[in-house]
Amino acid sequence: MESKYLEGGEHLPARRPPDFILFLTVLVLLSVGVIMVFSSTLWFATLPPFNDTFFFVRRQLIWAFIGLVAMVVLMNYDYWRLKKWAGLLLICGLFLLAVVLIPGVGVSRLGAQRWLNLGPVSFQPAEFVKLCLVIFTSYGLSRRLHLIQNFWVGALPFLLLAGLASGLVLLQPDLGTAVTIAGIVFVMVFAAGARIGQLLLVGLLGLGAVGLAIWQEPYRLRRFLAFLDPEKDPQGAGWHILNSLMSLGSGGLFGTGLGQGHSKYLWVPERHTDFIFAIIGEELGFIGASFVILLFILFIWRGLKIAITSPDSFGTLLATGIVAGIAIQAIINIGVVTSTLPITGITLPFISFGGSSLVFTLAGVGVLLNISRYSIHK
Repeated sequence: MESKYLEGGEHLPARRPPDFILFLTVLVLLSVGVIMVFSSTLWFATLPPFNDTFFFVRRQLIWAFIGLVAMVVLMNYDYWRLKKWAGLLLICGLFLLAVVLIPGVGVSRLGAQRWLNLGPVSFQPAEFVKLCLVIFTSYGLSRRLHLIQNFWVGALPFLLLAGLASGLVLLQPDLGTAVTIAGIVFVMVFAAGARIGQLLLVGLLGLGAVGLAIWQEPYRLRRFLAFLDPEKDPQGAGWHILNSLMSLGSGGLFGTGLGQGHSKYLWVPERHTDFIFAIIGEELGFIGASFVILLFILFIWRGLKIAITSPDSFGTLLATGIVAGIAIQAIINIGVVTSTLPITGITLPFISFGGSSLVFTLAGVGVLLNISRYSIHK
């Protein structure tokens, strides 16, 4: 039987109901997502090969249901039991990341080989790896807290592990997810107490690696140059940014109304995935877009509170990693849509269309809610 004692031998507090505010925030974000997936695909779904107005929203509802089941199960699965699965989960995740790169095995879409087919559905291993890496890093760092300020044995092994996972994801290619994975582990190592100066140096090296990845791929370089001056190539590399900004701006304060936006018909690309926030801005206006951002801020606040009040270091680092992953992904997505960051393909958590991302994000929330059941209120 798993021990219910903390590192110092102190008994865990009694289990309480999960954090209701966090739970409600996630349900509201998920509801907004389902509604906006339906609205953004109203016209697109009627075209071949879909020929079904409800094609996308039906699938999103199915994935949302599976994700909610995973969330409820993990909400009731004591988080410290994940320690015994940490190594196996990570090995499986890295193995799948390698398998997806094999020609003829991994499924290629729009020039990226990121998916594995599992019968009638596809699976994105990178989304699974993010959660596995958080669990493994939390367990490893919690055992090495006394060594964390010794960079070579305390922090470097986990940063190298993040580099390995990010490198495999970058080969797909998927720069946005690779940056997210590296960012998650970076935040966790910082939260564990690593030296700031050493982390700043690692951060500079990481930025250099991102710059090199952009420079080596012509399409990434075009996107980056378009980010600096999108009007220089309005029909090419600047198309995404300019149409995203026009969609956001046309919504005004209150929006054109749900389902009444026009940019989703021909102008905004990836309207139901990477650029769904632009459709939110157009149809729900500045108020609706701000409401979504406030929901993410509320999520981050409650998640960090759970991390701070966790009864043990494993729970603290686990909660930190889960919150960091969702926060970084939301920041990158909204930054891209608002032309605050260069374009990279990454979805908006809870809201964008997508099965693997939604299921594993909700699974992570389930772990976070379980940690909240043992939190020490302050």
